[in-house]
Amino acid sequence: MKKIVCFSGGHSSALAAIETARKYGTDGMVILNHDISPHVEHEDIKRFKKEVAAYLGLPITYANMPGWETTPPLDVAIKNKAFKAYNRPAFCTSRLKTEPFHKWLEGNGERGDWVIYGFDAEEAGRMMRRSDVMNALGYKAVFPLADWDRTIYSTEEIGIARPSTYQTYKHANCIGCLKAGKQHWYCVYCLRPDIWEEAKAAEEQIGYSIIKGAYLKELEPQFREMRDTLRIVPTDKTNSARFWKRVRETMPEEQLEIPCDCSF
Repeated sequence: MKKIVCFSGGHSSALAAIETARKYGTDGMVILNHDISPHVEHEDIKRFKKEVAAYLGLPITYANMPGWETTPPLDVAIKNKAFKAYNRPAFCTSRLKTEPFHKWLEGNGERGDWVIYGFDAEEAGRMMRRSDVMNALGYKAVFPLADWDRTIYSTEEIGIARPSTYQTYKHANCIGCLKAGKQHWYCVYCLRPDIWEEAKAAEEQIGYSIIKGAYLKELEPQFREMRDTLRIVPTDKTNSARFWKRVRETMPEEQLEIPCDCSF
């Protein structure tokens, strides 16, 4: 029986991998990752993946879409002439991750293998959906962070700093996530103007918006005022309701936490 850890490069999936190795050892354990174009996956996420794998003494097994190095999510969307199909996952997820994952399982997995995820107890809905999908394919979905006694809560405990993207974002996803909302895209506007411009061009070419109900070009005046006048810190970690409440209140500049200019 193989223990296949879905290792996204994020902190939670790393902890799930460590818990699995500590509980069952590394024999038959696979750290499975989908590498993403360095244009949108921060170099420090790639550093983190390598350090976690080195700690476990295992290689990273990659299940990648052909041409992944030069095909970021926006290019996937443009190729498919849409960001997502009706009531379906975003094309970037299905093409860059889901399809290569299923192809890898077909060639390397066996019925009864464990597929391990870094979901925690607060993600009951996600766990239920993953369990249903994996059971239908003959695999068992396993959730160490939710169901096992924990031995580790932070990779810093073993001397591995989590990706620097966590200083701004609450995840280690692509910068310019096509499933994210307005708050994430404000961060992109401030911190990655190159991706912002690419996303605007993609919206124009596809003829549909990334964020439901608003094209990015329509948000630019508001975002410019938030950045230049209100000095709203670009962060995806603050609770969304609190973040937008702060914007609406138009707090005086001296009462805001103003980052140094190098943050922009």
